[in-house]
Amino acid sequence: MWIYEKKLQYPVNIKTKNIEMAKYIITQLGGPDGELGAAMNYLNQRYTMPTSKAKALLTDIGSEELGHAEMISAMVYQLLKCATPEELKAAGLGSQYTQHDHGVFPCDASGVPWTASYVGVLGDPVADLHNDLAAEQKARVTYEHLINLTDDPDIIDPLRFLREREVVHYQRFGEALMDVYDFKDCKKIY
Repeated sequence: MWIYEKKLQYPVNIKTKNIEMAKYIITQLGGPDGELGAAMNYLNQRYTMPTSKAKALLTDIGSEELGHAEMISAMVYQLLKCATPEELKAAGLGSQYTQHDHGVFPCDASGVPWTASYVGVLGDPVADLHNDLAAEQKARVTYEHLINLTDDPDIIDPLRFLREREVVHYQRFGEALMDVYDFKDCKKIY
């Protein structure tokens, strides 16, 4: 079903090591409002959508969220590149180093691992789409908070791109919700 294009959706070229920002940014991979959970939500919610338009949208956005998870992983990896064990320990990432070395592990900013309990699939199209609308807003706000924590343009640039995609996804989910409402309100003729 998928064709993987061997490049990031948006370039990530961070030149300066910043362990603290890596610790913050990782939440957008494995935190409760991160890209990994969003991808799992959307790719699983699509099955109970009553219209082809809503199913296709959830498939498209869920796939894009996987690309965003890849971008976040690249950012974290580049921010930690060449960090010594002592630097990681001083930044509160000693346990990260112990278990994963410099590998990217999905967790939140406090080190709590990603969990499937972040996946909210209710099977009700209206409830699921409202959940998705809220998820996109929470992710947008998190990106804004991350942008406020740095002045490095190499970090800000991809974070702005990701924030803008959250806005677009929010708009598309609103359109899908209207499509589902229209479907539910139309007369069924058998």
